Amino acid sequence: MQRQSAISPGVMSGIIKRLIQVACLFAVLATILFTSSGQPGWLWAWVYLGISITGTLVNTLLLIQRSPETIAERGKTGIEHNWEKLIGGLWAIAYFFALPLVAGLSQRFEWTGDLSLTAHLAGSLLFAGGLALVSWAMIENAYFVTTARIQTERHQHICHTGPYRWIRHPGYLGAIVQGLAAPLLFGTPWASIPGALSAFLMIVRTVKEDGMLRQGLEGYGNYTEQVRYRLLPGIW
Repeated sequence: MQRQSAISPGVMSGIIKRLIQVACLFAVLATILFTSSGQPGWLWAWVYLGISITGTLVNTLLLIQRSPETIAERGKTGIEHNWEKLIGGLWAIAYFFALPLVAGLSQRFEWTGDLSLTAHLAGSLLFAGGLALVSWAMIENAYFVTTARIQTERHQHICHTGPYRWIRHPGYLGAIVQGLAAPLLFGTPWASIPGALSAFLMIVRTVKEDGMLRQGLEGYGNYTEQVRYRLLPGIW
C-alpha cells in the first residue's frame, strides 16, 4: 500500500473520533483495574496498560502513514448482523470488563498466591505478542475494521500479504492470545475464566465472519483454497 499524500478532513474527523474512543476505553480499563484492586500502584496493572498504550500508539503512527482511512473506519460503530451484536457484546464484556475486574479483585483479596516473576514476564511477553499480531494484521489489511461487514463502498478486496499468507484471521488469533495471556500477566488464575470465555467467543466470531466473507466477498472462496487455515496453521 502506498503512503498517503494527504488526509482529507472527513478522514481526519474519523481519526479523531477513533482516538477519543480508544482514550476513553483505556480510562475505563484503568478505572476498573485500580478501583477493584484498591492499589493505584499495582505494578502489573501498569505493565498491562503500558504495553497496551504503547502498542496502540505505534500502531496508530504506522497506520497514519500507510492507511489513515483504516483508523477512521474503525471509529464507526454500526453493526449489521444480529450474531455480531450478541457475540461481540459478550466478548467486550468478558475481555474489557470481567477480566480486569476479576484480576483486580483477586489482587485486592489475595485469592491466589504470588506467581513467580518469570510467570508474570511470560504473560507480559505473550500479551505483547498477541497485540503485535493484531497490529500487524491491521497494518497489512486496510479493511480491518471493528465490525463484520463487506465494505463495498471502499471496494474491499482480499489481503494476501503479511500474516494473511498463512492464516485467514490473524487479528483474531492475536486477540485470543491476549485474552489467554492477560491473566498470567496479572498473576491470577481466576481471570482465566473470563479470558478463556473471550477466547471462545473470538473463535465463534471467526467461524461466523469466515462464512460471511465466503458468501459476500468476491474471490474469498479461492483464497480459502490457497490459505486453508482460519487461525492455526496446520490445525484449523
